[in-house]
Amino acid sequence: MADRFDCDNCKESLYGRKYIQSDDSPYCIPCYDSLFSNTCDECKELIGHDARELFYEDRHYHEHCFRCFRCDRSLADEPFTSQDEALLCNDCYCNEFSSKCVACDKIVMPGTRKLEYAGSTWHEGCFICHSCEQPIGSKSFIPDKDEHYCVACYEDKFAPRCTRCKKTLSKGGVTYRDEPWHKECFVCTNCTTQLAGQHFTSRDDSPYCLKCFGNLYAKKCEACTKPITGFGGGKYISFEDRQWHQPCFTCSQCSVSLVGAGFFPTGDKILCRECNSNLCTL
Repeated sequence: MADRFDCDNCKESLYGRKYIQSDDSPYCIPCYDSLFSNTCDECKELIGHDARELFYEDRHYHEHCFRCFRCDRSLADEPFTSQDEALLCNDCYCNEFSSKCVACDKIVMPGTRKLEYAGSTWHEGCFICHSCEQPIGSKSFIPDKDEHYCVACYEDKFAPRCTRCKKTLSKGGVTYRDEPWHKECFVCTNCTTQLAGQHFTSRDDSPYCLKCFGNLYAKKCEACTKPITGFGGGKYISFEDRQWHQPCFTCSQCSVSLVGAGFFPTGDKILCRECNSNLCTL
C-alpha cells in the first residue's frame, strides 16, 4: 500500500492536486489560503496565494484594491501618501493639502524647498528681491508692504544717504540741519575732528569744533588775548569795540574786578574809581 500524502490541515489526499509546502508541511490550496493569506484592508477578502499583494504600514491590499481614495487611480507603481489612513496619489494630496506659491500660483510639492513668511508660501526660486529680482534664499531680507528686498537693494533704494560721502546709512549716524551724516563724516570744517557727541557750533551752515571756531571767528579778550566764545556758560563784558572775559575784566592798575562796578577807560587801560582818582591827583 502506497504512503499517504495528505493536506496537513484537512487531511485530504494531495495526489494529483496542487499544493503548497510551508514549514515542511503540505497544504492544499484552499487550506493554505485560509491559514496563511492576509486579508485585504480595502475589500476585506483574503489575498490568495496567486494574487499580487501590496503592503503598507501593517496593512495588506490586493493590487487592484491599492488605489487613490479620491480619484481611484492605481497606486501600485505610483508615488503616494496617506492622510488619516486614506491613501492619496501625489496629485490629489497636493490639490487638497499642499499650499500654493503666492508668486507663481503653482502647488508647492511635498519635499521641495520652500520659504514661508507671514502666512504665505513661496517656492525657493520664486521668493526674489523686488528690485534686483535675484532669489533671496536664506539671506536676510526686508519687507516693505507687499514687496521684499535683499538688504543691499533696500539700503540703496530707501536708506538715507550721508550728506558728506553720499553713501547709505544702514544704522546710527547723526542729524544736523535735518540732514543725515555718518558719525565719522560729521567733522569740524577746519580741523576734521569728529563732532558726534561733542559741543560744536556753526558758521555759514558749516560745523566747527569750539576751539577752531574761537580761533577763526571769535573776538579776542582785551586782557588775555584768548577767544571769547560765550560757550559753556562763560560770560563776557563788552565796551565800545573791546571785549573781556568776565574774570579778565579787572583794573589795569590794581587788578580788582570791575564786574558790576564803575570804571574809567584811559587809553588802552581801564581803571577802578580809586586808581583813577589817584591818577588824577598826581
